[in-house]
Amino acid sequence: MRNIDVSEITEAVKNLCIDANHTLSPDMEKALYNAADEETSELGKKILEQLKENLQIAGNDMIPICQDTGMAVFFIKVGQEVHFTGGCLTDAINEGVRQGYTEGYLRKSVVSDPLIRKNTGDNTPAVIHYDIVQGDQVEITIAPKGFGSENMSRVFMLKPADGEEGVRNAIVQAVLDAGPNACPPMVVGVGIGGTFEKCAELAKEALTRKAGEHSKLPHIAEMEKEVLETINSTGIGPAGLGGSVTAFAVNINTYPTHIAGLPVAVNICCHVNRHASVVL
Repeated sequence: MRNIDVSEITEAVKNLCIDANHTLSPDMEKALYNAADEETSELGKKILEQLKENLQIAGNDMIPICQDTGMAVFFIKVGQEVHFTGGCLTDAINEGVRQGYTEGYLRKSVVSDPLIRKNTGDNTPAVIHYDIVQGDQVEITIAPKGFGSENMSRVFMLKPADGEEGVRNAIVQAVLDAGPNACPPMVVGVGIGGTFEKCAELAKEALTRKAGEHSKLPHIAEMEKEVLETINSTGIGPAGLGGSVTAFAVNINTYPTHIAGLPVAVNICCHVNRHASVVL
């Protein structure tokens, strides 16, 4: 058994909040630079060059790469040999978010009640997904999610008979419906299987996979490549103003499901697709 004081969690979360909002992850930076080289539209190229410039300014001046610094979403893998001391793990995560968004001068965008709409003032509470795994380490992944793209999310409760074609059509339709509202070029996270809520979680977690890395399942990896090609042939392009790069990647996660269902969730993220991880 390994003891970890929750103060370590708070400090790690604080730093992740600041880092993820100020610095693009290496995989997304590579995807952006590759897209600027590959884009066939002159206007699209110009937009991508502006995004590159924005990225450089944010890094040099330590300002957020996007004004919407998102709702803090976490995927926490907790080794079953870990024992937390000094307080509650969830409280420690939220305290890290409070410190990170305050000390990092990040926009506070969370309201305490979805209808009353009073701002909590510190971007808490976070949305936290826990997974108990083997070992004595804790892996913390943050994915600050802006709501321009989050609002374009879709869940499709397909029939098994809809099959692979139905899944492909659902993903592409979600992108077409999103159009420029998701701040393309985008990363498209997809969850297939499970239940209504499980497929949405799968889609969200898929966004944290490195752009350019494909599923380990051959048939899913092939679907990712083919759907990405279809999306990039729509002509939506950077900022929705036309071009050949509408999406950087399509990341699909799957899970076993019921014989009577085929749930599909599509969670789109804008061109920054912020994510960062640390292992304690």
